[in-house]
Amino acid sequence: MGKNGIIKFWIQRVNRWVCYGGMLLIIPLMLLTSADVIGRVAWARPFPGIVELSSYMLDVFILLGLAYTQQVKGHVRVSMLTSRLPQRAQIFLEIVVTILSLFIMALLAWQGLVVGMEETAVSDMLRIPQRPFKLLVGIAGFLLCLELVVDLAAACSAVRRNA
Repeated sequence: MGKNGIIKFWIQRVNRWVCYGGMLLIIPLMLLTSADVIGRVAWARPFPGIVELSSYMLDVFILLGLAYTQQVKGHVRVSMLTSRLPQRAQIFLEIVVTILSLFIMALLAWQGLVVGMEETAVSDMLRIPQRPFKLLVGIAGFLLCLELVVDLAAACSAVRRNA
């Protein structure tokens, strides 16, 4: 395994473990939501702050899974047109889309970190600071950028193989 293979291995491993960390929030999220529903139905009194806490947990779950979803090619793709193109054109289009995605995610990561560092607000009900969640947008964007760089390198090597 060359230097690039080791880097790819570690990027993908980190993204996988970060996603696993986000998955740990699913069971508490499910239990909190169930408790809130039971409180609403049985006693006509929801637990205060459960909706707020659930939304934060869902944010963390989604953000920590972005890069891994890219790794396993789980994001939505419309291949109705591109599947009919020649292989070379498909690879070229993949490179263009990956570069555009990398640019957008780099901006999102940068601005997520900038906005996160400036954030001083807290949530309404539970008074949870919003800074960690805003910073997580930047971190998730950075991890997705790393995964897009891996994809870009794979597409560029596919161009070299088909040349």
